[in-house]
Amino acid sequence: QGQLVESGGGSVQAGGSLRLSCAASGYTVRVYCMGWFRQAPGKEREAVARISIASGTTYYADSVKGRFTISQDNTKNTLYLQMNSLESEDTAMYYCAADTRYPYCLPGMQFESWGQGILVTVSS
Repeated sequence: QGQLVESGGGSVQAGGSLRLSCAASGYTVRVYCMGWFRQAPGKEREAVARISIASGTTYYADSVKGRFTISQDNTKNTLYLQMNSLESEDTAMYYCAADTRYPYCLPGMQFESWGQGILVTVSS
């Protein structure tokens, strides 16, 4: 498996923006699906967004639709999550994930590999 490294987290006031990046390296097979997840203190991990690499088809959780945008730069092997209009409820550890097994993202799929996570804190 390859390696995923997140960056771009930090603290921001409500209403502000952040862009998370996830650099993928070392994969010897094609990555077909990548996604962002988050886990807030005391809560279960939840899917935020995912993208099928070949088609660019995206999925968003209802809680972030219209505020977050997932995108990819295949030349840099990097995944992004642009987060706008941040709310205190967006405070969480954010994780990047990747999967090589299926030709596209599947609803509810379990991802093969994960980054270490990066903290996003939104203050009201």
